[in-house]
Amino acid sequence: MKVLLTGAAGFIGSHIAGALRTAGHEVVGVDALLPQAHGDGSTSPEGVVAGDVRDPALLDRLLRGIDVVCHQAASVGNGVDAQDLPGYAAHNDHGTATLLAAMARAGTSRLVLASSVVVYGEGRFVCPRDGDVPPAPRRADDLARGRFDPRCPRCDGEITPRLVEESAPFAPRSGYAASKVAQEHYTASWCTLESAHAVALRYHNAYGPGMPADTPYSGVAAIFRSALERGEAPRVFEDGRQLRDFVHVADIARANVLAVEAVGAGPPGLRAFNVCSGRTFTIGDMAARMSEVLGGPEPEITGEHRSFDVRHVAACPEAAREELGFEAAVGPEVGIGELATASLRHR
Repeated sequence: MKVLLTGAAGFIGSHIAGALRTAGHEVVGVDALLPQAHGDGSTSPEGVVAGDVRDPALLDRLLRGIDVVCHQAASVGNGVDAQDLPGYAAHNDHGTATLLAAMARAGTSRLVLASSVVVYGEGRFVCPRDGDVPPAPRRADDLARGRFDPRCPRCDGEITPRLVEESAPFAPRSGYAASKVAQEHYTASWCTLESAHAVALRYHNAYGPGMPADTPYSGVAAIFRSALERGEAPRVFEDGRQLRDFVHVADIARANVLAVEAVGAGPPGLRAFNVCSGRTFTIGDMAARMSEVLGGPEPEITGEHRSFDVRHVAACPEAAREELGFEAAVGPEVGIGELATASLRHR
């Protein structure tokens, strides 16, 4: 198939491009080369058109003969400052809406969308008394005393995190998260209007070779590694027991290939899947593993906290396994150990 891949020069996009070509697909890549991700004066890699998905005329040219669009282009990061909101709306919301309108003009009716675990917010929890509950907002006095786990919103008691399924309600906590929710809503609307097919892949914490090393949007793994390379201990907020699911970029790329090949089967509409390793790992464990591999100082558990941080979120991998045939191949112990010495992307 002929695939238009947006964000093709990015960390995840470049891995997807290689995986698609290895699987025998023809890839047309486009990337805006945003300075915050690629640096100033970046040149377009071979086979990637330098261009913005908010340019309708460019999209009309690129979509000729395209069978499937794999949409990775986005402004990323935590988005915890209100001043970030216009940028997310401009790139993620408007960019996706412009792409979908162009796909309708071109008659291209299959899309694979990069979504994110951040759409779930704090995830889901179980209370011994009240059952399945969303967590109550963490209280300032609890955080100040070093109680970092949220409470039950009904009885104020202890709750236990559980794996989040795709049916969980949206609960975005940042500008970036809100923009990913908007992308899914725009896509679902397009599916209805055009009788089109889409798959939204909700990536969990992506890491691996080529991830950004020196931008405000670097993942926590790259931040820890950079500290160790300076001879400093990784600084871990709270108590280091925050649960996450770290998924290797090679697995994300493979999930995209499976989605590209599956989208269009079944009735029109949007279907969402968690893309995760299926194994929880704490942020403290990640820092300790990287320190061990690099022979650096042990992590420093700082107790620092931020009100907007998510305490625990990890997802259920069953739907992707059953419907896409996707199962992560790289476990966090191995992958994070490799990341400690892998090549990273510098601006």
